[in-house]
Amino acid sequence: MRLCAWYLYGEKRRGYALNPVANFHLQNGATMWRLNWRADTSPRGVANSCGIMVNYRYFLSETSRNSALYLQNKVVAASEQVLGLVSQFQKNSKL
Repeated sequence: MRLCAWYLYGEKRRGYALNPVANFHLQNGATMWRLNWRADTSPRGVANSCGIMVNYRYFLSETSRNSALYLQNKVVAASEQVLGLVSQFQKNSKL
């Protein structure tokens, strides 16, 4: 879960999210809301993402601001759950 959070939140190409689905939602002003363990236990889900899925949440009052922050400053809007996993990854990672 920590590695997945880091991949979605921290891995970048030219400053934007490396994952194309994450990049799409973040450009449109979503907040990276929650990672879900064993959310997709189909063979394809397990093969593609170890069964982990992410929820993006759109707060209508924040989408314009989030989109602008991401597109102009490359700031990812994320929940405390996601940020906590990212922090744990950074503390324990040797990357």
